[in-house]
Amino acid sequence: MRLGVLILPEHRRPVAESMWRRAEALGFDHAWTYDHLAWGPLRDSSWFPAVPTLTAAAMVTTTIRLGPLVASPNFRHPVPFARDLIALDDVSSGRITVGLGAGSIGWDATILGQPAWSPAERAARFDEFVTLLDRVLTAPATDHGGRYYSADGARTSPGCVQLPRVPFAIAATGPRGMSLAAEHAALWVTNGDRSHQGTPLDAQAGATLVRDQMQRVDEACAAAGREPASLDRLVLTGPHLDAGLTSPAAFEDVTGAYAEIGVTDLVVHWPRSSEPYAGDPTMLERIMG
Repeated sequence: MRLGVLILPEHRRPVAESMWRRAEALGFDHAWTYDHLAWGPLRDSSWFPAVPTLTAAAMVTTTIRLGPLVASPNFRHPVPFARDLIALDDVSSGRITVGLGAGSIGWDATILGQPAWSPAERAARFDEFVTLLDRVLTAPATDHGGRYYSADGARTSPGCVQLPRVPFAIAATGPRGMSLAAEHAALWVTNGDRSHQGTPLDAQAGATLVRDQMQRVDEACAAAGREPASLDRLVLTGPHLDAGLTSPAAFEDVTGAYAEIGVTDLVVHWPRSSEPYAGDPTMLERIMG
C-alpha cells in the first residue's frame, strides 16, 4: 500500500517548505493539499491557494508525487485550470496527480457570490468539468459549447510532461461520480460517508464501509468496459475515517484493514497543534520511521 500525507496550505514559506521536504524524507509516496479559496473551519486563519503551494512544494522536493485533494468546479473553470496543471506538471518534472471532486455546500460553494448549486446541478457540472478538462489537457485545441462551460480554441501546448495527461484521482461516492472515475481516473478516492458525524469510524468499520463503496466502483468499471483492477483506490482518512495516528500499532491496524480489502493508497493529515486534525507530529515520525 502506498502512503500519502495531506498538508494544509496554511503556513508561510519557510515552515511549509520544511514540511514538504520532511514528507519526502519520511518516505511518503505522495503529498497533497486542499484546494479551497478559504476553508470553513479555518476561514479566518492563514490560508494559501493550492496551485502556488504545490508549485513551491515541487521546487523543494524531487521524488514525491504531489497534487490537490481535491479541486472542484466550485470556483474553477476547466480551461484556466488545465493551464495551471500543465505548468505544475512541468515544474515537478511529471509528479502531479490531480484530485477532482464535485465539491460540497461549504463556503467555496458561495464565495463568488452565486447561490449554492443543487446536488443534481453539482453532479452535472462535475461531469462536464471532468470531461472538458480531459479534452483540454489532451487535444491540441478544444472547442466546446456546453451547458455550464465553454472553450474557444483552447490550446494545450506545451502539454503535460506525463502523457497523455496528468493522472486524475476522482472522489466519488455516488453512481454518476463513480462512472466518471471508471471512465477518466487513475485513482478513485473516498473519505468515507459524509453523512457520518461524530467519532471517525475505526479501522474495521471504515474498511467495511469502503469495501461496499468499492463494490459499486467495480460495477461502474464493468459498465464502462474497464478492468476494475486497473483503477487504484485511495482512502483519505480524517473526519469520517480514523487514521490510526495514536500509535504505530493503531496505524498498522488501519493500513492492514484497508490493504486487506484492496485499497492501494492511504492518506493521513499532517497532525496540527489544534483541531481540525489535532495530533502529535512526533508520532507521525515514529510511525513512518
